[in-house]
Amino acid sequence: MSWQAWVTLVVICGVLALLIRGRTSPALVVFGGTIALLTLGVITTEQALSGFSNPAPVTVAALYVVAAAVQKTGALTPLLHGALGKQPGVRRPFLRLSIPLAGASAFLNNTPIVAMLIPEVQSWAERRRASVSKLLMPLAFAVVLGGMVTVIGTSTNLVVSGLMVDAGLEPMGFFEIGKVGLPVAIVGLIVMVVILPWAMPNRRSVRAELDEDSKRFYVEMIVVPGGPVDGATVESAELRDLQGVFLTSVDRGDTVIAPARSETVLRGGNRLRFAGQSSRVLDLQDRRGLELAASEHVSSLSDPSVSYFEAVIGSRSPLVGSTLKQAGFRSNYQAAVVAIHRDGDLVDAKLGEVKLRVGDTLILVSDPGFRRRWSDRDDFLLIAPMDGAPSLPIPTAKAWLAVGVLAAIVLLAALNVVPILIGSLVGAVVLVGTKVLSSSEARRSVDIEVVVIIAAAFGLAAGMQSSGLAATLASGISDLFGNFGDRGALLGIVLATVLLTQVIANNAAALLMFPIGITIATQTGLSPVGVAIAIAISASTAFLTPVGYQANTMVYGPGGYRFSDYFRIGLPLTMAVVAVVVWLVPVMWP
Repeated sequence: MSWQAWVTLVVICGVLALLIRGRTSPALVVFGGTIALLTLGVITTEQALSGFSNPAPVTVAALYVVAAAVQKTGALTPLLHGALGKQPGVRRPFLRLSIPLAGASAFLNNTPIVAMLIPEVQSWAERRRASVSKLLMPLAFAVVLGGMVTVIGTSTNLVVSGLMVDAGLEPMGFFEIGKVGLPVAIVGLIVMVVILPWAMPNRRSVRAELDEDSKRFYVEMIVVPGGPVDGATVESAELRDLQGVFLTSVDRGDTVIAPARSETVLRGGNRLRFAGQSSRVLDLQDRRGLELAASEHVSSLSDPSVSYFEAVIGSRSPLVGSTLKQAGFRSNYQAAVVAIHRDGDLVDAKLGEVKLRVGDTLILVSDPGFRRRWSDRDDFLLIAPMDGAPSLPIPTAKAWLAVGVLAAIVLLAALNVVPILIGSLVGAVVLVGTKVLSSSEARRSVDIEVVVIIAAAFGLAAGMQSSGLAATLASGISDLFGNFGDRGALLGIVLATVLLTQVIANNAAALLMFPIGITIATQTGLSPVGVAIAIAISASTAFLTPVGYQANTMVYGPGGYRFSDYFRIGLPLTMAVVAVVVWLVPVMWP
C-alpha cells in the first residue's frame, strides 16, 4: 500500500474507535477525520468539502422539516390510534400495526414514528395485562424495514444516492431501491410474525418495575416553624441526595415548587412531598425539623402538582458518561430522577453517583412542560409521559396540508418531474410559510448532527478511494469470498456493511463501504448500481444491538429489554435480509 493508504487506514481506524467508544460527538469525530486527511495531503480541499455541496445532506435536512410537520399536525394519529385492536395474542396486533407503520416509514423519518408508537403500545399492553416487550422491538424493526422501500425512507438511502452521483452513476430512482427493499420488508415481517410469540421474552417494562418491584409511595412532611430546617435550603438541610427517597415538590400554600431545587429555601409550614420506596419514606419521620403531615401515603404516579416521564438517553446525549450530580441534573433540567432502568432492571444504587449510559431510561418527575422543553434536544432520544397524559398529537385542520405536501414531493419525484432536493426544499418552505411549523420549530426539527456526519463523511470516502485503501480492502474481501463467485463477493460486501452498522451510525457505515463496494463491482461481474443498493439496505440492517439504530435504543428501556434480547429476533431477521439481498440484487441488476 502507498503511504497515503496507510495514513487513511490509521485515520479511519481512529474514527471508528472514537465512534464505537461513544464519548465524543460523532459529527466532530467524522469531520475531524476528514480534516486530518486534508491536513496530511491525502485529499484535496474540493474532496474534503464535496459532501457539503452534495444534494444528500440538504435533502435530508428538508425532509426532517416535512416529517416534523406531519408529526405536529397529528396526521399519523388516526394510523396509530386503535390500530392494535382487541385481539388476544401478539401476531394479529403486530400485523395490524406493523404494515401501516412500515408504509409510513417509507416516506417519513422513522424516529418520530417510533416516538409516537411507544406510549401507545405501552397503554395497550397495560389495559390487557400483556407484556409490552413482545411487541415494542418487533414494531420498531418493522419501521426500520419500511425505510428500505423508497429513496427517502432513510437518510442512508439519500446518502448512497449522492455517492452514486459522485461516482458517475445515475442517482437512485425514487422506488428503485424498492425492487429489493420491498421483498426484504415483506420477508422480514413474515419472519417476525412466525417467531415473535416464542422468540421475544416476557420482560417487565419500566412502569411495571416501578409499580411491582419498587412499591413507591408518597409521604408529606411539614417543616416545623423555628426548627432546624426552617430557613435552610434543600441542600443544606441534607434533603437532596437521600438514599431511595426524592423530594418532588415544596408546597408553600400559595405556590408549589416542583421539582424542588438545591437552592430552594424551606420555610416553616411548608409541605414537602417525598417519593420513594415504602421502606425508606417512613425513615423521614425521624428527621429533626420535619413532622409527618396528617395525610396518608398515596400510591405513586398520582401527584397532581407534578408529571412523571420516561426519558431515554441516546448516543448523542451530553449526559452519557456523567453522573446526575456531575450534570447538575435538577438545576439544568428542572427535574428530579426517581429511578434509572438499565438492561432490564432498576439500578439499585445512589442514583446521583451512577454513570449514565446509552439506552438508560430515566424515570423523572418535573412540571408538565418538561416534554415540550426538551423533546427537540439531543439530551433525550425519547420523552414519554407516564401519568396517562395523551401521547399522540390531536389531528389539526392543517394535517391535510402536511400530508398533501409530502404526497406532492413523493409523486413529483417518482414521476421524475421535480428532483427530490427541489421538491423537499419547496415543501419545507411551504410548510413554514403557511405556519404549519414556525421557523424555530423547523430549525429544531433538523438533526444537525446527522447532516454534518453525512457531509463530512464524503471526505473520508474520497480518501479511501484516492489513496488506494478501498482497492486494497476490496481485494481482501474478493480473496476471502471470491471462490463463491460474484454472489460470494456481494455476500462479503453485505456482511461487512451489516457488521459495521452495528457499532457506528448507518450513514457512516454506508459512506465507508461504498468505495469498497464500487471497487469490487469493477473487478467482478456485479452491477455498480446493484452493489450500491445492497450497501444502502445492509447499512439499515442494524438489528443485533440496542445501539445499532436510534429506533433500537428508543425501545430498549420502555420495553424492559436486555442487551441479549436483540439477538433473539435480530439474528434471524438479519440472516433473512442478507439472504434476500444476496439472492435478489444480481437478478434485478444483472
